[in-house]
Amino acid sequence: MSLSSPSLDTLFTWIRTESPTHDRAGVNLMMDLVVAQMRDAPVAVERIAGEQGLGDVLVLRTGPQTSEPGILVMSHLDTVHPVGTVETDLPLRVEGDRLYGPGIYDMKGGAWFALEAFKDVARRGSAARPMVFLVTPDEEIGSPITRPMIEDLGRRSAAVLVTEPARDGGQIVTARKGVGRFDVHVEGRPAHAGSRHKDGRNAVYEAARQILAIEALTDYGRGITTTVGMVSGGTAVNTIPQHCRFPVDLRVETVADGESVTAAILGLKPSSPDFKLTVTGGMNRPPYERSEATSRLFDHAKSLAAEIGFDLVSAPRVGGGSDGNFTAALGIPTLDGLGIDGDGAHTLQEYGLISSIAPRQKLMTRLLETLR
Repeated sequence: MSLSSPSLDTLFTWIRTESPTHDRAGVNLMMDLVVAQMRDAPVAVERIAGEQGLGDVLVLRTGPQTSEPGILVMSHLDTVHPVGTVETDLPLRVEGDRLYGPGIYDMKGGAWFALEAFKDVARRGSAARPMVFLVTPDEEIGSPITRPMIEDLGRRSAAVLVTEPARDGGQIVTARKGVGRFDVHVEGRPAHAGSRHKDGRNAVYEAARQILAIEALTDYGRGITTTVGMVSGGTAVNTIPQHCRFPVDLRVETVADGESVTAAILGLKPSSPDFKLTVTGGMNRPPYERSEATSRLFDHAKSLAAEIGFDLVSAPRVGGGSDGNFTAALGIPTLDGLGIDGDGAHTLQEYGLISSIAPRQKLMTRLLETLR
């Protein structure tokens, strides 16, 4: 099995069509490409206008016209790399089996071949159940506009297939950590750093105290991590800063830990009454815990992969979240990491393995044909 030159040319077009989440025009150009891809197939295309300045959403439907729960496939076409990356820091290129470019691994490669599988099954009329393909514009920022759609479609599905990239040599994903996001604002008292230093209350200093408390909540034994990756405060080098702000990233393995650590972060108190502390946020994605039903779904996929000619392995619990977290939390059997193999997500070394596309496209095809 190999990838044809026309297919590779199509992927080149996808990579050149840069689509960072907040570039609505770029994301919608990607949605245009998907609509064109489905044009000659018996697929009903619903395009829903994006909200909050974000790109549009596509809902593709095909397969048997019955009322039974269907199979939901999910891909996102937004990326994290700013426009211009493909021309400068991460140029499109092929080096051996590696196809480099912004978004190829996370997750344009997987989205493209899953859509091809979806289209092929639609043309042959070989689907075992009704099929829905949800193409989203906002996964990289937590799916703020599409989460209700994801959960609604998930509740009506017998199984969910997510085309996020494979892990560590092609491993599939059957469990992910939950993700929490918080914003912290510290307000102190401004003063001249030279003549009125003792009158000031340094918001950056207080923020540092709070950051130490937040980072101390990390517990590797329980799979809990807290990260403060950005800090913004102050107005001038000679002024006691009145304001300091920073976001917090939280990862947890269980719902209970999500609730307890969320309570701890929201319950932070200033070290003295001279400071005001405001904390907002909460769990953005619930933990995706491997259920018995998901294990059975994985076993089925593993047997199909063996027939195709490769060994499908389940990765240990993954730290990053995905839209699969939402459906798994509803109790819907969910397989993730069905996308392209490669490495370097969210970096300037991102690449996908060309040789992984054909077998994984075949796996997606067989899943759509055999899940009953």
